[in-house]
Amino acid sequence: MSSMMRGTTDNGLLLPVPDDDGRPFWEFAARGELRVQACAACHRPRFPPRPCCPHCQSFATEWHRTSGRGRIWSYVLPHPPLLPGYAEQAPYNVVLVELADVPGIRLVGNLVASPDAGLDSVDPSRLRIGAPVRVAFARIAPGVTVPRWLLERS
Repeated sequence: MSSMMRGTTDNGLLLPVPDDDGRPFWEFAARGELRVQACAACHRPRFPPRPCCPHCQSFATEWHRTSGRGRIWSYVLPHPPLLPGYAEQAPYNVVLVELADVPGIRLVGNLVASPDAGLDSVDPSRLRIGAPVRVAFARIAPGVTVPRWLLERS
């Protein structure tokens, strides 16, 4: 069985498993766009994507393009035991980024030196709550593009 069939990349990293509500997020990411689902009735953004608005209970949805800029809201440096593909890149970071133009919407990802750099490409000492970041997109497997984060010059 190939690693792609098990839901991992060739180097053992996990692949996203889109559901019907989240599939557009990944399709936009593949085009280099960071979009967030919003209610088409009350226009409030929501993440993660879901079928019904938690505010007005409408099932009407739309996808708003964002600037792709934000700030590190929180972060963690995972410690072993880790899956083998991740253990090989430790120490690496996992950041929670609050989007600048969609306050309250936070996305999980990795802070990297360049879109295709390893998860361990940023020295952990450079991580700071509030640091400005911008999105970049990395193709991690055929047909799979994920958002990652780059430090902005401040």
